[in-house]
Amino acid sequence: MALRAKRAAKRRAALTRGRILRAAITLADRDGIESLSMRKLGTKLGVEAMSLYNHCRNKVDMLDGMVDIVFGEIDLPANGADWQTAMRKRAISARQVLLRHPWAIGLMESRATPGPATLRHHDSVLGSLRTAGFSVDMAAHAYSILDGYIYGFTLTELALPFSTSEGAPAVAEMAGTIMEGFRPGQYPHLAEMAVDRAMKPDYKYGDEFEYGLDLILDGIERAL
Repeated sequence: MALRAKRAAKRRAALTRGRILRAAITLADRDGIESLSMRKLGTKLGVEAMSLYNHCRNKVDMLDGMVDIVFGEIDLPANGADWQTAMRKRAISARQVLLRHPWAIGLMESRATPGPATLRHHDSVLGSLRTAGFSVDMAAHAYSILDGYIYGFTLTELALPFSTSEGAPAVAEMAGTIMEGFRPGQYPHLAEMAVDRAMKPDYKYGDEFEYGLDLILDGIERAL
């Protein structure tokens, strides 16, 4: 009993806010944010749930910290890079991070008490645009358009009924399942898109992201 108590005390002593938040992210990545609870988190860390409150005031505070870590994983615009290169790299990095942490999409812009990594991210993006000569209004427009595209595309990608990493085979199987119940020629344009594009051997839905991103960046450049 003494040894068990000593081990429990050691685990509690080793508990930090960073360790708690990263364990919470691991659980959310695996099971979804809805399933995350202080009890489950305490079990994963080998401590009583109540001990977590010494480092996170409540679940909202924990979510704030988790989102801040996710923001910290996104590449910031590099000093001296032209704005299109900086925004392109940042958008690609953001999509990759959100694919790793799909639960975060609905939380990224909803925090009433954003953390330092979140604030640093927003400030850096805006600073890159302002340094490039964007007015305050145009920087706001560009940021809104880019984030709407990043979040929207990634949300669509995650919602698809097949794995985008499997590419054409998964698309072909899904397209065949959908189309088999319809008469030949009933949906000709949909069939054309499936056969002539989506079912090509090298097709991956995720590749559409950079094409659309470049269209947006070119449009912003023209608007300047």
